[in-house]
Amino acid sequence: MWRRRWTLVARAARGPRSPRSGTRQGSGAPAPGSGATIFALSSGQGRCGVAVIRTSGPASGHALRSLTAPRDLPPSRSACLRLLSDPRSGERLDRALVLWFPGPRSFTGEDCAEFHVHGGPAVVSGVLQALGRVPGLRPAEAGEFTRRAFAHGKLSLTEVEGLADLIHAETEAQRRQALRQLDGELGHLCRGWAETLTKALAHVEAYIDFGEDDNLEEGVLERADSEVRELEVALGAHLRDARRGQRLRSGAHVVVAGPPNAGKSSLVNLLSRKPVSIVSPEPGTTRDVLEAPVDLAGFPALLSDTAGLREGVGPVEQEGVRRARQRCGDPSTGPPLLTRTRHQHHLQGCLDALGHYKQATDLALAAEALRVARGHLARLTGGGGTEEILDMIFRDFCVGK
Repeated sequence: MWRRRWTLVARAARGPRSPRSGTRQGSGAPAPGSGATIFALSSGQGRCGVAVIRTSGPASGHALRSLTAPRDLPPSRSACLRLLSDPRSGERLDRALVLWFPGPRSFTGEDCAEFHVHGGPAVVSGVLQALGRVPGLRPAEAGEFTRRAFAHGKLSLTEVEGLADLIHAETEAQRRQALRQLDGELGHLCRGWAETLTKALAHVEAYIDFGEDDNLEEGVLERADSEVRELEVALGAHLRDARRGQRLRSGAHVVVAGPPNAGKSSLVNLLSRKPVSIVSPEPGTTRDVLEAPVDLAGFPALLSDTAGLREGVGPVEQEGVRRARQRCGDPSTGPPLLTRTRHQHHLQGCLDALGHYKQATDLALAAEALRVARGHLARLTGGGGTEEILDMIFRDFCVGK
């Protein structure tokens, strides 16, 4: 084993240490068009009592003053009633509440402004057009506000994903899970694991640097081994248990199968509270797979009503039976673990790297395996993410978020 085979070759192969930081950082990559000031309707479309229009960027203060001239900016984070007017024509647009959020104490970390206007389509359209006439402003792209918050270190990538899940949550259980991720529970767990790896790596590198001089206390490498073993157990348990999060996020797919006239369609209609399937005493009424999303005590499910499992008397019914058998599927294969495939990929990559650490016959290789493992955890929370991954995540957001 390499634990007692320290060599000068290992010291030369180690290379320079990478700097460490205990503070949370953004991705390091600026948001697209981050120099511009963006604006968008942040509330839902259609008629409503109040619509929220927000801006983010260096010209937000100028935009707020332009629409409320000749008034000064309101106090920070305080709602003020102001008359909104078109900056070019001077036409009155609405009487609205406005809020001013100077950066970095804002959602995006930039200067932000909000206009809480009456929700009529004409009012919203007029305010948006007026903002478009302010120099330096442009309409926001989908997810651009949240992406700027990520780029400025306001949210980790797992918190961004929690926010996206919260926006799309349809049941109570989905909402609770999304809030836990938005509150940073998954990111906090990953940062704890990364800290464990940092300590283990520090022990290995200390042995490389000072082991030959016997200036280290006893058991330095043994402690690193122990920390890695404990982390392996934690990662393995989390990966095995994480399917529940994926099922909760995407919903359980439940196939209602059985012989003809067993009450499958009646059960689906009862649970979905609407006539999804035709109910008849005649066998073979259901000939295709009919799906209905339902909320079962706060947990999402997708019910699939299928044809009765028998030898069909005609080609159409036979096709329905074939589709029914294809839908119960193979229970040994299922959706990826954790709430997203990306999470599973990086946790599994971390676990694989720890396996390489245990098999390493050289201290330099062992240290490199720990660096690879730590890199997977960093990318899971947002460090070192590629633009393609970021684009995929943020495109799920609506414009104005």
